[in-house]
Amino acid sequence: MNDQPGRTDTIEQAHPVDGSAATVSASPPPARRRRRRWITVIAVMAVVALIGWLAVRDTTPVGHFTSGAGRDRFAAAYGRAMAEMPAPDATLDLRTTYGVVRLYRFDGPNRQQAPLILLPGRASAAPVWADNVPSLRKLRTVYAVDRLGEPGASIQDRPIDDQQDQANWLRQVIEQLPEPQVHLVGLSFGGWTATNVAIRHPGKIAGVVLIDPAVTFAGLPFETIVRSIPASVRWLPKQWRDSFNSYTAGGAPVEDSPGAELVELGMRDYAMQLPAPEQFGAARLQSMAMPVLVIIAGESVIHDAAEARKNAEANLRRGTVLTYEGASHAVNGEEPDRIAADVATFLTDAP
Repeated sequence: MNDQPGRTDTIEQAHPVDGSAATVSASPPPARRRRRRWITVIAVMAVVALIGWLAVRDTTPVGHFTSGAGRDRFAAAYGRAMAEMPAPDATLDLRTTYGVVRLYRFDGPNRQQAPLILLPGRASAAPVWADNVPSLRKLRTVYAVDRLGEPGASIQDRPIDDQQDQANWLRQVIEQLPEPQVHLVGLSFGGWTATNVAIRHPGKIAGVVLIDPAVTFAGLPFETIVRSIPASVRWLPKQWRDSFNSYTAGGAPVEDSPGAELVELGMRDYAMQLPAPEQFGAARLQSMAMPVLVIIAGESVIHDAAEARKNAEANLRRGTVLTYEGASHAVNGEEPDRIAADVATFLTDAP
């Protein structure tokens, strides 16, 4: 009997008259034939998908808009989102080894005090802080940054290959600012970015504020990873990205939000070429000598809130950890005044 797939089994039988052997074909049962066909179809589809991916994959080593039309769409949305912000007192484009970084300065009550540098989350830009700048600039001068390698007005022109490169470009920005010390305020993956540079280049960093930081004190939940996969495929419908962004915001509608529109278009029209963030070990976190304020959203989907709080409390030498019960990962827009009040308290203990 031949058990190879796709072949017809044969059975030898004795001839009923003369005893000679006769060969009779036996076809596989219908269910088995259907299963073989599906296996073949799936294999062909996998090969086609692989060929298609190889044909269209983006091999450019730096972040960039995927088309002129996409850049124009994003620029228009960026303008609408910036209109939700106060008018900046200055716009800065600072040259680093890795590209040009865009910052907006909003002057506070005393330019001599260490300013706040705001770092947005993944696939967003400075306008994500529209609800926070009015209250934060009452405390200190504020710089809102478009992170390098992300959709925004910053322009990457050299590869960012690892976590050290991620720290280097921000260190170079900080060193070019006139103030002798600064405070970093990071949201989501911006919180990871703030932690990364504070660990590696603490020089001018007087303090760090982390607002529901991603991959910093706990990893991404499995459900969030699964939900993010279709949202990261640019050619899939807009509704898939809106659905994921609503999921991270606790189910809030995002269709009519200028900031959410900016994020959706950034996910669609910008190809990021950045290394995946790696969660910091205990030794790295314990090396941070500056004061750190951590705000955890109680209903965050970006990590397990209890695990993140436990890790932060266990490993930050000068850490203050607060949990905002009921808040989603979009906590900066949900609780801007509360955040400003807690940052004000934090600053009384920092330069």
